[in-house]
Amino acid sequence: MEYQQTIRKTGVLSGIGLHSGADVQLKISPLEVDSGIVFKRSDISSNNIVPAKFYNVTDTKMCTEISNEHGVKISTIEHLMAALWGMKIDNALVELTGPEVPAMDGSSKDFVELIKNSGLQKQFKEKRKLKILKTIKVVQDDKEMIVRPSDKFSVNFAIDFQHQAIGKQSCEFTGLQEFEREIGYARTFGFFEEVEYLKKIGLAKGASLTNSIGLDANGVMNPGGLRCKDEFVRHKILDCVGDLFLSGYEIIGEFEAKKAGHNLNNQILRKIFQTEADYRII
Repeated sequence: MEYQQTIRKTGVLSGIGLHSGADVQLKISPLEVDSGIVFKRSDISSNNIVPAKFYNVTDTKMCTEISNEHGVKISTIEHLMAALWGMKIDNALVELTGPEVPAMDGSSKDFVELIKNSGLQKQFKEKRKLKILKTIKVVQDDKEMIVRPSDKFSVNFAIDFQHQAIGKQSCEFTGLQEFEREIGYARTFGFFEEVEYLKKIGLAKGASLTNSIGLDANGVMNPGGLRCKDEFVRHKILDCVGDLFLSGYEIIGEFEAKKAGHNLNNQILRKIFQTEADYRII
């Protein structure tokens, strides 16, 4: 029997929001069984709780944002959600002093370290999982996401960017592999030519070469280069894993993604839960 887990003690870190540019403190605390992952805006005095659920996703432009019925928003949750999934944390309270999870180095690395330092606490209630029973597909232009029944979790991701440093990349990740070693270190990335436009529409205000991979016409701008040659597609898998954890469960199913992003990651969850015959909670 696999039991639910929370963290053993409260952990804190601080950083700048990738899109908001705001300085934010993040605190993760233990929660009781069956609570799931819950976000709280401590800079707002009331109606400040937002459960980390797929149906609370209200924006997927360049990140995943969740909101509650009172309009309280928390954005760029995907790297933290991926770390919580990777460390097998089922229940936790995440408190933030601002509107966005801090970017840290653009990967899940610092969140994994925070959880490790806080320790894991087994909770003596059985862990529930979501098992896919039928093949489900969502398509948007040339992008697609498919999930098929399987006896394990896996993501096979393919990307294709018209940039010399990226091009076509593909990678498969399974739940049997170690999250931290395989994808947890992979950083988000962006194109220098798009930065000014993104800032005009309220995005990438905090973006820098310390929290993302920057790309210009000559290639990778970061002095240290890439952490691995296919870091781009590995980060896409990291995003996907974090977004899929908004199901509220670990998923038993085989995902295949082509040029997908936050929107399709959310749409596949919405489609899964549309029809009860397509899944089972075990």
